[in-house]
Amino acid sequence: MSAIPSSYWKTLPLGDGVAVLGHDANGLGALAKPAGVLSHPNEDGKEQARALLGAAYDLKAECYTWKDTASGDLRRLWLLNRLDSSTSGVILVAADGRLATDVKAQFQRKAIAKTYAALVFGTARVPREVWRDRLAVERKGGVVRSSATGGHIPAESECRVLRGRGGAQPLTLLELKPHTGRTHQLRVQCAKRHLPIVGDQTYGDFRRNREFTKATKEKRMFLHSLETQVHYTWAGRSWSFSARAELPAEFAAALK
Repeated sequence: MSAIPSSYWKTLPLGDGVAVLGHDANGLGALAKPAGVLSHPNEDGKEQARALLGAAYDLKAECYTWKDTASGDLRRLWLLNRLDSSTSGVILVAADGRLATDVKAQFQRKAIAKTYAALVFGTARVPREVWRDRLAVERKGGVVRSSATGGHIPAESECRVLRGRGGAQPLTLLELKPHTGRTHQLRVQCAKRHLPIVGDQTYGDFRRNREFTKATKEKRMFLHSLETQVHYTWAGRSWSFSARAELPAEFAAALK
């Protein structure tokens, strides 16, 4: 199995504000996605201009395809995970289809660790705790919604307070480490504990969101995929890969 050349990563047709965080010789890599950018275009391809890559996307194969402008060769990049358009941070990708299949299978064995940062309204009850909930997930008309009441799907996350801001409208910056990967898990778990994520238009506090936007002019949701670590087996060897997308400046600015 040949190594993926470094030149491959330099010629990706990256979307607006997207950056390569790192990659290894096998073809496993990570991109930094800004808030507002789609992990991939929708089914009809009309949102390609807002996507991670400026290229065609195959929903079934879960990969982008394009022609290299210099060589004319066909290139592909496989998505290994997704983020909501309103969430920023680390997205894992693979330049090799077989590697993508193998690494995805290993995700099921909890060989991946993710760390998020969330700016929330309110003050956390304790500085560190483990959240355990049972979620209900409903799908209607292509829209997925989760709830922390009346469900049976286990969801677990570690929560640690990083810093806070007091006053009439207290804010807290949380470090969140999901142990399970449920739909909208962190957003729902924060809301259940009366710590809604700032800017969350589905599970958040709409009144406080409006007040925050009016005061700061910031419209994004303040959830960020900070770091991802992967341990995987490939070509008969064990490998480790990690990538970190530093916290966007608007998080620190909001806490001043």
